[in-house]
Amino acid sequence: MPTITIDGTTYEYEGDHKVLQFCLDEGVELPHFCYHPAMSIPANCRQCLVKVGTPKINRETGEPERDDDGNVQIQWFPKLQASCTVDVQDGMVVKTHRSDEEVQAAQKDNLELLLINHPLDCPICDQAGHCPLQIQAYKYGPEGSRFEFRKVHKPKRVKLGPRVTLDAERCINCTRCTRFTDEVSESGQLTINQRGVKNYPLTAPGEDFDDPYSMNTIDLCPVGALTASDFRFKARIWEMSSTPSITTTNATGSNCQYWVRDNLVLRITPRQNMAVNEYWLPDEDRTVYEQFNNDRPTGPQIRTGGNLAEARWPQAYARAAQDLSSVDPSEILFLGSAHATVEDNYLLTQLADALGADAPRYIPHVEPGAGDDWLITDDKTPNAQGCERLGIRAVDEQMIRSKMDAGEIKLVYVLEDDPVAAGLFTEEQLKGVSVILHHYNTTNQTLPAADVALPAAMVVETVGTYVNQDGRAQRVRPAKEIRGVNRTLMMEMGKARQDTHGTPFDKWYNEENRVNCKPSWELLPEIAERVGHPMDYAKGPKQVMDEVQSTLDAFAGATYDAMGLKGVQLEDVETGETV
Repeated sequence: MPTITIDGTTYEYEGDHKVLQFCLDEGVELPHFCYHPAMSIPANCRQCLVKVGTPKINRETGEPERDDDGNVQIQWFPKLQASCTVDVQDGMVVKTHRSDEEVQAAQKDNLELLLINHPLDCPICDQAGHCPLQIQAYKYGPEGSRFEFRKVHKPKRVKLGPRVTLDAERCINCTRCTRFTDEVSESGQLTINQRGVKNYPLTAPGEDFDDPYSMNTIDLCPVGALTASDFRFKARIWEMSSTPSITTTNATGSNCQYWVRDNLVLRITPRQNMAVNEYWLPDEDRTVYEQFNNDRPTGPQIRTGGNLAEARWPQAYARAAQDLSSVDPSEILFLGSAHATVEDNYLLTQLADALGADAPRYIPHVEPGAGDDWLITDDKTPNAQGCERLGIRAVDEQMIRSKMDAGEIKLVYVLEDDPVAAGLFTEEQLKGVSVILHHYNTTNQTLPAADVALPAAMVVETVGTYVNQDGRAQRVRPAKEIRGVNRTLMMEMGKARQDTHGTPFDKWYNEENRVNCKPSWELLPEIAERVGHPMDYAKGPKQVMDEVQSTLDAFAGATYDAMGLKGVQLEDVETGETV
C-alpha cells in the first residue's frame, strides 16, 4: 500500500488525495483560508504552505537512491508548496510548521501580509471568537505588527441583499463567497470588484444578493467580512449554546445547529452531514428562528362561558378526557401532523385505537413549484414520510368536509397543526364541534375555535424522531428550556450549557423566555390515562421509539443510539431496500 510521511509519521493511503485534505482527515492541523473541500482550489491565500519532497530516483535502475546509512534520499521541491494543490504520491515526504522553520517563517510572514490592511476591530466583530484569521494569527502569526502607515479603507455596512451585509475592509480575498455563487448555488451574483489591496466581493450594479442560499457565504467567510444582517451585534459565540439538530422548514431535514442565549434562539447554522445537506443550509431554514421565540402561548386554556381562559395542566387534561368520552368514537376525527415527531404521532394512533376511533390522518403541506431539486422541497413539513410509515395517511379533504357538513364529526383532535390555516375547515364550520388542539404559537388560526388548547413543545424544545423525504430517520434534541422541564429533557440538554440552569439572580436570566408548554409525548399519555387507557412509557420518547422500531418494519433499526448525530437510513417500505 502506498505511504506518505508527514512530520516524521508515516501514513498509508488509498485513492487520490490532496496533501491539505489528507492532513485534515488524519487530524494534522494545517492553517488555511481559501480552501474548501466542496469547491475549486484557487490557492490564493498561501497560508497552507508546506515543504514537499519525493524519493530521488536513479535514472538507470529506476530505484530510489539511498545514502550511506541506507535511508532513501529525498529530493525537495525548490520552493514551498501550497498543500491544497499538491497530490499525495507514494513515498512523498511533507514537512509542516511543526518540523520545519522555513515553513513556520513563511506562514508567519503570510499572516503579517494579510493583516497589514485588516482593521483592528476584533472587539466589535461578529466573527470574534470563531474567526479563522483571529485564531491563526494567534497561533501562527507574528507577535506584533510592523506596519505603521494608514490602512487602506473600503466600504463598510454594505447591504448586499436582504440577508447579508458586507464589511469590505475585513475581506482577505479568499474568494470563497464568489466561488460558492459560481460553483455551488450557481446564481453567479457575487464577483470581485477592484484590484489589488482595494478589491472586495460585490454584486453587479443594481442587483441584490438574494440567492436562496446567500447566507452560506457567511459561514464560508473566514473573517467578519460577510455577516448576517439580522444577527449583527446581537451576541458573541461564547455567550450562546449550540445544539445539534435538524431543520423542520421542509422535507429535507437539513442538519443544523441551534444557537441559544437567554433561552432564545438567535440563529441557525448548518451542520455537516454528507448524506443529507453536505455543508449547506438554505436561507429559508435559517430565517425562521423567531417562530421559536415569538407569539408563544403562556399555558393551557379551556373554553369556559364561550371564551378561552387560562387553566392549570390537570384541568386541561381532565377537560380533554371529558370531551373525548362524551362523544361516540366514530364521531372523532384525529388529525396527526407531519410537523410532529414520530413518537408523538405514534402515541396519537395508540390513543385513537384504544378509543376505537378511525386511524388518524395528516394534512399535507405541499407547495408545487416551491422546491429547487436540491435542499428546498415542495413539501413544507419535516415528517410526512414518518406519518406514512406509521400508517397515517393524507387526509381526504372532500370526504372530511362532507362528514362535517352532515354532522358526522363531533370532535376534532388536532396534533400540532392548523387545519383552519391549511384550508381543511373554516372557523365557522368548527362551531358546534369540540376541538382539542396541540399548538405552537398564538397565531394558530384554529386556536379561536379550540375548546382545549394545549401548548406543545417545538423542535427546539423536545426529543424525538423525524423521517425526511429520502427515508432517513434523524433525532432532535432540546436547545431551549421549557417550564416544568422533565427528566428526559434535562438529561438531553446536558449540564454544561451556558444558559440551562440560570437563576433569577443572573443578570441575563428572563423567566418569561421559558415557555409553558410540554412535548406531545408527555401530553398524550396524561389524557389517555384519564380516559381509562393508560400508556406505560415511563422512560419517555426513547422507549416509544424502541417500540416503534421493533414493531413496525418501516422503522427497523431506528433506535436513538443508531441515529446518533447523523441519522440512519431506513429501508424502502415497498421494495425493502435501503433508499
